[in-house]
Amino acid sequence: MFDRVLGDRLSTLCDRYDIIRQLGKKTGRRTLLARDRQTQELVVIKLLSFNSDFEWDDLKLFEREASILQTLSHPAIPRYLNHFEIDLPQGKGFALVQSYIQAKSLEEHLNSGRTFTEAEVREIAKSLLQILIELHNRQPAVIHRDIKPSNILLTNRSAHSVGQVYLVDFGSVQTLAAKQGGTITVVGTYGYMPPEQFGGRAVPASDLYSLGATLIYLVTGTHPADLPQEELRIQFEKMANLSLGFSCWLRQMTHPSLDKRFTSASEALEALEQEPATDIGSLAFPKPTSSNLLLKKDEYSIEIITPPSGFNLPVAAMSFGSISLIFWLLLNFGHPANIVSALLFLPYLVPLGIMGERILFAFFGRYRLRIDWRYISKSYELFGLKRNLFRPARRREISKIEYIEPNSNHPKIVIWAGSQKCEFGAAMVNEAELEWLAGELSDWLGLPLTRSE
Repeated sequence: MFDRVLGDRLSTLCDRYDIIRQLGKKTGRRTLLARDRQTQELVVIKLLSFNSDFEWDDLKLFEREASILQTLSHPAIPRYLNHFEIDLPQGKGFALVQSYIQAKSLEEHLNSGRTFTEAEVREIAKSLLQILIELHNRQPAVIHRDIKPSNILLTNRSAHSVGQVYLVDFGSVQTLAAKQGGTITVVGTYGYMPPEQFGGRAVPASDLYSLGATLIYLVTGTHPADLPQEELRIQFEKMANLSLGFSCWLRQMTHPSLDKRFTSASEALEALEQEPATDIGSLAFPKPTSSNLLLKKDEYSIEIITPPSGFNLPVAAMSFGSISLIFWLLLNFGHPANIVSALLFLPYLVPLGIMGERILFAFFGRYRLRIDWRYISKSYELFGLKRNLFRPARRREISKIEYIEPNSNHPKIVIWAGSQKCEFGAAMVNEAELEWLAGELSDWLGLPLTRSE
């Protein structure tokens, strides 16, 4: 039905807007580029028609977009200009007029061969987060619900800037007030929608997931739906050359669980600004050349096994203490005259046993930290005997990995699983090995590494 309207380049809508060309087309919808006769400015007109494919949800979303755009005033969002009903050859239609932005979408940029450095992707991320801060902080909060490469416009590079970023197409927008008021329409684009949105639930953190998925598309050149997934998590790392810090940030942006994602655009922006943009080589700690630590990992599990520490100063001190205690006991209780003397000898067996076990562990024992898709566990093993040093917890309870800095008395790695702390410290490995293991664990778990003193 739109063909008659668009058949003539000079077709006019509402005796005011001269149609120049069609920009986009969907069932029952057209997006047109036109010129406003009154202002001589280029504008974008969205047309919605009543036809055989018409659904009332389309009209609801169309009216909501017009209503919300009227309240927005942001330099990176198209300006609302007008909306009106229109008579089309086959019935009524609705038109929404917005300001025109002369820029290509991120998808168009990639399709034309443009590539983005990590620094440029960070710059784009910061610009979009600032837009989302403005939208999410409104009362009620405005949730876009369809952030994706084709809905983000970017002007050409200028000087040291990646270009001006714009967020467009608010056809799926929702406010939290609308959500609380009744039925939710499931909208979005597969690959960019967070899991909760498939069930009709959308919160500010839902936009963060979509933004993170969009950034993954920029760094990999592949739509997230075409990337492998594990437990609903997008596996993008092997497809992109990113710093460890930025990879961890993207993982948290796109975590399938709401409680492990950034809760707000402000929090995500703060985390991104605190993470320096450096090369992966300066953030990923290679395994120390002198280390005998055994690290085994695949997509399903990661396991760290410490070798026997061998003879060292603490072992020497315990050995000397044990020998001294044995000689003292022999001198005093070597020939017990009666049962009382024998009983007096027994309490000294406890410290002897403890020191003996520790000496044997130094030469024959090992610690094992294991995390798989189900559990996290840490054990102490000696001569085939195993003792758990940490009550096994479910992997999904792991919420944070912390590295206590070396300037403290006892540098260590702390993995938080629920209310439990699983620690891996300097008593098991040296400082260089701790740095390496912290990076490996952070990378495998997909959690940012928190450093503290």
